[in-house]
Amino acid sequence: MNYIDINFNNLIKEIKEKDYLEIFEHIKSTYQKLSSFNMAAIEIFLAQFGYWGKLSFNNNEFTELENRAQTLKNNIDDFIWLFNNLSDYRSKIVLYGILNYWYNNNFVYLDKAYEKNYNHYFDLDLIKPNPNEIYVDVGAYTGDTILDFINTFNSYQKIYAYEITPNSINIMQNNLKSYKNIIIKNKALKDKAGIVYINDNLTNSSANTIETTGDKPITCVTIDEDITEKITMIKMDIEGSEYMALIGSTNHIKNDTPKLLISVYHNHQDIIRIPKLINSLNKNYNYYLRCYGNKFYPTEIVLLAIPKNS
Repeated sequence: MNYIDINFNNLIKEIKEKDYLEIFEHIKSTYQKLSSFNMAAIEIFLAQFGYWGKLSFNNNEFTELENRAQTLKNNIDDFIWLFNNLSDYRSKIVLYGILNYWYNNNFVYLDKAYEKNYNHYFDLDLIKPNPNEIYVDVGAYTGDTILDFINTFNSYQKIYAYEITPNSINIMQNNLKSYKNIIIKNKALKDKAGIVYINDNLTNSSANTIETTGDKPITCVTIDEDITEKITMIKMDIEGSEYMALIGSTNHIKNDTPKLLISVYHNHQDIIRIPKLINSLNKNYNYYLRCYGNKFYPTEIVLLAIPKNS
């Protein structure tokens, strides 16, 4: 057993021995020991997005800390399952870094976990070039990740790009106009077809979400219904809708075993419920975690589910 295993097991043991209130009070007390600079940076960041809950020391608002405590208390066995099913120690450092941050407000292992070598999503130690790749980019924004994909692997057969924001699609069309076989779709993705509504994020349009009500309707589809050919890779970054979009990809996951590159940081649950969902649909995956995000908060966490025979 190495130091990562020991640190993880010790952390899990300490959390297991406490009830919810004790966990919350520990998280709150360690948060209040942070420097005023770090606290301000965290609270400003969280205020820009509605994913994790409110946090304001001066206003005595600690919903985000309460959400952390609730997740740790109620899902500790799921975190153990995930740790034991991660396929390399880089991934285990990422998971330990997230949990250590959630519980101890400690940044050290988040810094260790930060991925500096490869483009976001495209870890060359895990993903090999495939000239027949049929790549689906869900949350394609302006095509930036598609360009990273093309520049990283230098070959593909076809690319599907899903994006909900019209202005982003206009920019993407211009950015990708020199490339062939890219199909851009102004559609949302969930577990069933219908109509949903765009909720604009005032900070950054890349963080726009979909809601059940509103005044900006958009067609919603499932990947299973919208793409009939075999898929070899799916990337998702859709601001917390990943879980439902994966349910809408059930048949492709079961039948095609595509490489899955899924953002799992838009709430406190996805990092455990998304790998467990994938595992329930198809046992033929190895699991990895990579961290590409903000050093003040564990963001841009990607789960890579890679077929075991690849």
